Amino acid sequence: MTSLVTGPGGFLGRYIVEALLARGEKVRGLARGRYPDLAEQGVEIVSADLRDRDQVIAACEGCDTVYHVAGLAGIWGPWSEYHGINTLGTQHIVEGCLKHAVPKLVYTSTPSVTFDGRDQCGIDESAPYPTEWLCHYPHSKALAEAHVLASNGQPHARGVLSTCALRPHLIWGPRDNHLIPRLIARARSGRLRRVGEGKNLIDIIYVENAAQAHLQAADRLIPGSPVCGRAYFLSQGEPVNCWDWINEVLALAGVAPVKRAISAKAAWRVGRAFETAYKLLRLRSEPPMTRFLAAQLATSHYFNLKRAREDFGYAPAVSTAEGMRRLALELQPR
Repeated sequence: MTSLVTGPGGFLGRYIVEALLARGEKVRGLARGRYPDLAEQGVEIVSADLRDRDQVIAACEGCDTVYHVAGLAGIWGPWSEYHGINTLGTQHIVEGCLKHAVPKLVYTSTPSVTFDGRDQCGIDESAPYPTEWLCHYPHSKALAEAHVLASNGQPHARGVLSTCALRPHLIWGPRDNHLIPRLIARARSGRLRRVGEGKNLIDIIYVENAAQAHLQAADRLIPGSPVCGRAYFLSQGEPVNCWDWINEVLALAGVAPVKRAISAKAAWRVGRAFETAYKLLRLRSEPPMTRFLAAQLATSHYFNLKRAREDFGYAPAVSTAEGMRRLALELQPR
């Protein structure tokens, strides 16, 4: 078996690569960087930008499964970049799968494709996409996800392309290069404030559980399976209090808990003001607050995992407590 993993050097992508190597698969990685450490483990690295249609299509040749993990995440930036990388890049992946008769495509999506700024308490995959978007990231990811799912069953030389989309929420764990470092940096600089009353519940997922879910879904992704053409929420299956969990992470790094707070309405107004100012001044740097960020930090968002459990046997192998213990080994001051 040969698998293509886009974003092999990223947080989730690296864990997926390691899981594939552990079970004896050949792995090709498509990335803008070189990653000599992965090459030393036998990973074939193809250097390409997702917006380069020809190179992306060529990278799919000879593969049995594509795990499309790479993408541009963030709360600010031009639409052209999010659409080019997340939406058009995904269309190039699908085109490559069809041209080179790849049987399976697993797409890493996000629960944010259903987020409209309000509480999401135990929702399932029947939740629709919003009619208005608070930032470009979820919009571009939703367009990509819809294209992937609509491509399920498309014929090619080896039969049909089978696709699914996974929506892991707040991936965390050792070697995180995005969420945890940003939280700690903001807290240390005094720029992290609790938004809202601090009672909102959120879903999280330990990175190894997210990686294994990708392999589980791919294993079941055969024509006639219920996995084909479906999207799936993924998490630990036990919501946590957002601000209690953030403070627990900060404590592991020896950082004081968040004490300053701002109301959800005030944060929304501040976010709107920053967005307006940054647009007028054409600033590319990320604003301290946006409406999307304010809503994410103040609302509850946790999900029903019944579909993933039933369709491909998803169950988090690493508990939240064990995941925090492993994270502590990396974060605790020495």
